[in-house]
Amino acid sequence: MAGAGTQTAALAFGGNTGSPSGATEEYNGSTWTSNPTGLNTARQRLAGCGTQTAGLAFGGIFSGPTITGATEEYNGSTWTSNPTGLNTARFELNRSGSGIQTAALAFGGSSSPTVGAATEEYDGSTWTSSPASMNTARNNLAGAGSQAAALGFGGNAGSGVGVTAATEEWLGAGSPTTKTITVS
Repeated sequence: MAGAGTQTAALAFGGNTGSPSGATEEYNGSTWTSNPTGLNTARQRLAGCGTQTAGLAFGGIFSGPTITGATEEYNGSTWTSNPTGLNTARFELNRSGSGIQTAALAFGGSSSPTVGAATEEYDGSTWTSSPASMNTARNNLAGAGSQAAALGFGGNAGSGVGVTAATEEWLGAGSPTTKTITVS
């Protein structure tokens, strides 16, 4: 599943309950509450960012092995599909979304069977592919930060390489920089 928000105002959505799910739940710091109006496109292995009242869901897999670039915005009660999804449909984005609903960043993931390095920026209505991709293509990575200053770390760099501890900084529309991290 994917998520957004803070410790006392969190949002969880999508995932897999035996099949791709559109379920949406909100957390208030002590209790989870199910929202009956789930995602319009039920899916798993998607990414999310934003807040509990202005969330963003993008990418993933739905109806079997079909990869999607679908993007949806959450207003605190319902999801609205955006007709302009990711330019590179992908899954295994997991926690690699950064930013807010009107200024988000998507990076990495998989466009089966390839592990990706693509980076895209969202302005609240449209995704724009960046000419600067991640230095280390990977899926199942984690991300943090904003659209202007994000961090991508860890993940799976694909067959023959496997798990990586690579960490990259995104500093706006420029190229990402790689930080070497020693893992012991």
